[in-house]
Amino acid sequence: MSGRRPTDHSKYAWIGLGSNLQDPVNQVRTALVELDAIPDTHLVRHSRLYRSAPMGPADQPDYINAVAMLETTLSPRGLLDELRAIESRHGRVRGGPRWGPRTLDLDLLLFGERRIAQADLTVPHPGLHVRAFVLYPLVEIAPDLTIPGHGRVRDLADRCDGEGVEPLDIS
Repeated sequence: MSGRRPTDHSKYAWIGLGSNLQDPVNQVRTALVELDAIPDTHLVRHSRLYRSAPMGPADQPDYINAVAMLETTLSPRGLLDELRAIESRHGRVRGGPRWGPRTLDLDLLLFGERRIAQADLTVPHPGLHVRAFVLYPLVEIAPDLTIPGHGRVRDLADRCDGEGVEPLDIS
């Protein structure tokens, strides 16, 4: 990880990573490195990689997922712009079928304790509190984290059906 450290005014942001096209394991691993290279941002920690069944159309490959914790001095909008730039470099094409296959999906899950409701940015991320493919990696690195309006990650994961979500045993 980078030796760069943001100023004392930094915030923590939680990013969900997912891929099911063009070598998904490598897509997610590369994206983790790229997250640490975002200006004024530091990758604090990340989960293991997880395999999960697709949430959308069933005729697509399984996803590889992870969650990353970032420390950043960027605004939520600035961070979202950086996430979209990384997705674009990975060949992400927006406008396809909802929950369809993709080379890389980076979701801004949480930004401190903020609640944001804008046309293209909702924080906490909708559905975060019921999606095992996000909660399981998140509970691995931050079990006591609270999702505003929903409760503690550990409790949410305990109530979530983890069918089809499994950690990968790779290094």
